[in-house]
Amino acid sequence: MPLALFVLSVTWGYTWVIAKQALTLAPPFAFAAERSVGGTLALFLAVKLMGKSLKLEAPGPTLVIGLAQVTGFMLFQTWALVEGGPGKTAVLIFTMPIWTLLIAWPILGERVRGRQWLAAVSTLTGLVMIIEPWNMHSSLFSKFLGVMAALCWAIGTVLVKRLRLQKQVDLLALTAWQMALGAVPLVLLALLIPERPTDWSASYIGILVFMSVISTALCWWLWIIILDRVPAWEASLSVLGTPVVALISSRVMLGEEFKLSEMAGILLIGCGLVLLTLFGWAASRRSKPSK
Repeated sequence: MPLALFVLSVTWGYTWVIAKQALTLAPPFAFAAERSVGGTLALFLAVKLMGKSLKLEAPGPTLVIGLAQVTGFMLFQTWALVEGGPGKTAVLIFTMPIWTLLIAWPILGERVRGRQWLAAVSTLTGLVMIIEPWNMHSSLFSKFLGVMAALCWAIGTVLVKRLRLQKQVDLLALTAWQMALGAVPLVLLALLIPERPTDWSASYIGILVFMSVISTALCWWLWIIILDRVPAWEASLSVLGTPVVALISSRVMLGEEFKLSEMAGILLIGCGLVLLTLFGWAASRRSKPSK
């Protein structure tokens, strides 16, 4: 299990740097479409090899999830990488847990209570320090795109949780179908919007295979295994390691630099997400019946 968590964090974290490199070989809309199609094929192959049903359950909710979690997320994520550095983009997008908590309040009735507000305030303060709304000459647009990607991911997460409360569906099959349905608008955008052609070099094909098979299919399979074997709060620790790996990789590989205010914002976001995880762990411990 520790090995699975390590592989997941390192792979997803380094994916941000690889995606940034891929955008030098392919235009953003084409890259988003190509990686989503590749991920769809890899996921359907995984479902088939694992002997699971390929039947589309709950087509309506699955379509909405796909539009939020695949179309919206990949579109804004890729666009944010075009405009900004991968490390900072990853930090902004991994504010997803706090947005999930806030969105789940009206939709799922999961209210922010007590000490959870401390985590929310810490994360949102860090977000403001990174975005720097008072500095309009900064790369504000790329930061806006990163936050929009996080919101799309959070909306998709809440919708998945609501669907699973209403109907038992296989998570891997659901992921494959929401990837397929979400890929359709991305493919249409890539075909309709004029862009430079993709450089189908050996380097780009290698990147695309990694993004499709390893970053999407393999990592999702590892995530399913982790969720099956450990509590959700413990599995969420692996998510916290991902933006750290992205930041270090971006600094080492691409020379991305951070201002003092951005470093302080990153620290506050990290503290907020850690507090959120620890509060969830404490709540799960209190809810266990005493022997």
